[in-house]
Amino acid sequence: MEDVRPRKVTRDTAIDDIDRRLLRALSEDARLSNSALAKRVGIAASTCHFRVRRLIDRGVIRGFRLDIAPEALGYGIQAIVAVRLQPTARGQIPRYAAGLVRLPGVLNVYFVAGVDDFQVHVAAASTEDLRNFVESLSKSREVASTETSLIFEHTVGSAGIV
Repeated sequence: MEDVRPRKVTRDTAIDDIDRRLLRALSEDARLSNSALAKRVGIAASTCHFRVRRLIDRGVIRGFRLDIAPEALGYGIQAIVAVRLQPTARGQIPRYAAGLVRLPGVLNVYFVAGVDDFQVHVAAASTEDLRNFVESLSKSREVASTETSLIFEHTVGSAGIV
């Protein structure tokens, strides 16, 4: 993923119709060249470049990602693992989250409100690998409990917010 700064959205986040059309087009195909994007949105290439750069600088566009099909690499099983930390580990949440994202097979980590603290989207090559992953999480002294839900199908949204 090409990370583009800044991570936090700036206060000047007014989005107009042209910005929304740019975001919609990029959400459909982030590989569009600047000239193709400008043509699709109906603006000059220089204006397109300026506006996309401004969306990046303001934190509206956070990055451009490569979406690899885990099953193409031999990871045919995906799951969401809910992780609840021990009450004494609450102060460790940022450190724990940083460790989760570095574990093999972890695709996404969500820090959530509610009964659980994290939802971890993981890909595994086999049920044995998934079981080993969950067991290793469960053995951590910070973890109170885990609950695993297998994913039968995963459909990516198309930025329906723009």
